[in-house]
Amino acid sequence: METLAMHISNGIINGPVAAAFGVLALAAMAFCVRRGRQDLDDRLAPMAGLVAAFIFAVQMLNFPIFIGGVSGHLLGGALAAMLVGPWVGALCVAVVLAVQALVFGDGGVAMLGLNVTNMAVVGIAVAYLTIALLLRVLPRTPTGLPVAAFVASVVSVLVAAMGFVLQYQLGGTTDLGGNLAGLAGTMAVSHLLIGVGEGLITATTVVTVAKVRPDLVYALRALSPTASRSVPATGGVR
Repeated sequence: METLAMHISNGIINGPVAAAFGVLALAAMAFCVRRGRQDLDDRLAPMAGLVAAFIFAVQMLNFPIFIGGVSGHLLGGALAAMLVGPWVGALCVAVVLAVQALVFGDGGVAMLGLNVTNMAVVGIAVAYLTIALLLRVLPRTPTGLPVAAFVASVVSVLVAAMGFVLQYQLGGTTDLGGNLAGLAGTMAVSHLLIGVGEGLITATTVVTVAKVRPDLVYALRALSPTASRSVPATGGVR
């Protein structure tokens, strides 16, 4: 059976650790549902569906990391955070992970809490915080916006990968070869490359949307309400 580092399969992490992260993931998703209801409107709802479909597609592309079937993949957290915000974005990623585990067997059902924590909770949170920080210092232009999207993608992918390393340290049951430092190094290097690829995709997608419909980019509206109101719906990024 294939073992996925980012989509953790059953048996890689022991039951108690998986259960603890399952509780954490459920609590986080409940909070996101409550906060996400405040954001949903006629613009955000259809965009959330498109973002979820896009993330589902890119997460199906896996890249080998370890000999023996361990692989990583694009996450889509920064794209979701940029376009639909942290609360709805986390829900989009969580729904994708649940469908992949339950329908396609991509990631263990018992490990779903671990995967949701890494990719939907930690990945989205780090991505949005990075975006919020960068958009305070970078111009909201066709240059500044993709830089924020690119950096947020790389950082969020790396932190999510390190989340797996922490979980493996707490309750790993499968020999991935070498010590924890070696595991962390391999995950960091491989996911840095994945993050760069994801960053290019995210930056291109966000700029394309922002040039046509800047009002659909959540980060522009939420992080600069005055500026976003001054940009017409058919205008570009200024």
